Order: sequence, then structure tokens, then C-alpha cells
Amino acid sequence: MQIERIGVGPRMSKAACTDSLVFTCGEVATDKTKDAFGQTQEILDALDASLRQAGTHKERILSATVWLADIKDFAEMNRAWDAWVPQGHTPARATVEAKLVSATAKVEIAVIALR
Repeated sequence: MQIERIGVGPRMSKAACTDSLVFTCGEVATDKTKDAFGQTQEILDALDASLRQAGTHKERILSATVWLADIKDFAEMNRAWDAWVPQGHTPARATVEAKLVSATAKVEIAVIALR
């Protein structure tokens, strides 16, 4: 089984892929002045791009993990998520409150998808 890495950096890759699976890194927004809704939209756009580069798409996501700096942002994150995720193709998902690496990051999301 071959492993393909996308967006390889010194510490992590944007995605790691096998013949059948794609694992994305935890995506955070680059514009951290946005609210939770705006940051989530930006993250979901980045995930679309990573999945596309890996040869797959959001309809093939199996699992998603969402980290929120403040669980009070759950509804705003879900507002962006619900507009993005295709109905009938919703993945298994976990959402937790966590201290994120950047003090201004409100949301981080990672997914696992079929290729």
C-alpha cells in the first residue's frame, strides 16, 4: 500500500492518503478575525480543496472531528456546517470543546474520507 502526502511541511502534511482513504490535518482559519461561522466557512473551503487535490469530495467523508475553543460557538459552527454538508451524506462526527493552538482560533476540523 502506497502513502501519498499532500502539502508536505516540516511538521505535518495537509493530507495523507492511501489507495482508499484520505486523512486531513486539523484545519484552522487563516483569518482569525472572523467569528465562528466565518472561520468554519473558511475551514470547509480548505477541506474541499484538500479533498479535491486527493481525488475525492465531501460526499465521501466518513468521519469528522470538530474542536471548538468555546462550546458556545456550537450553533454558529453548525450553521456553516449544515449549509456545507450534503444531506444524505452526513459523516459520523464528534464535536468537543478544546484549547486550540492559536488563542484567536475558534474552530478546527479534520476529516477522514474515502478516495
